Amino acid sequence: MAAFLEVKDLHGWYGESHVLHGVNFQVNEGEVLTILGRNGAGRTSTMRAIMGLIGSRKGSIKVHGKETIALPTHHIARLGLGYCPEERGIFSSLSAEENLMLPPTLAQGGMSVEQIYAMFPNLRERAHSQGTRLSGGEQQMLAVARILRTGAKLLLLDEISEGLAPVIVQKLAAMVLNLRQRGYTIVMVEQNFVFAAPLADRFLVMEHGEVIQEFTQAELPSRMDKLHEYLGV
Repeated sequence: MAAFLEVKDLHGWYGESHVLHGVNFQVNEGEVLTILGRNGAGRTSTMRAIMGLIGSRKGSIKVHGKETIALPTHHIARLGLGYCPEERGIFSSLSAEENLMLPPTLAQGGMSVEQIYAMFPNLRERAHSQGTRLSGGEQQMLAVARILRTGAKLLLLDEISEGLAPVIVQKLAAMVLNLRQRGYTIVMVEQNFVFAAPLADRFLVMEHGEVIQEFTQAELPSRMDKLHEYLGV
């Protein structure tokens, strides 16, 4: 498969704090990759570095072969990348539908509002509700839906299951599988191993700002002892 994203020897800093220490991995087109690790391992910093949202970075980050390490965030987004941060970023002064329509179209092929409402029926029902009056699960759906409308084809999803009820987590799992079937490429950072395990084609484990393990879905059963050691799962 063709590589959508290639990260090589990526270093990242917040001010003088060196948080990424030579991160290496690639994500193939149409693949779901999950990044595992304890809090502080560098998972979210890696996502932010890919989007140019970290203090400073060096190394190589290629999107479809195009080097992006020196590009500003808005140029990176126009290459088809969408980032859903853990804090979601829903605007309280806007309705759910206004939140949905807020980001500009970045590339052709984004989902229409009707397609989004077909995927997320709750959002259709709550279209005119104030953004922060939505439940946590509905806000999470809205945060992902907002990216899908822009035309992004590589989704960076940070802890989308965090703090949500099991029934909502199941809906988000179905969403990830649906998006993979539609040809989206997905990178997920997850603490919820039970949620992430059946969804990913491949897994990375990070520790101290580095990738220390990489394995496929088929290799998962043989790696569980190591995962217990690294993650406490």
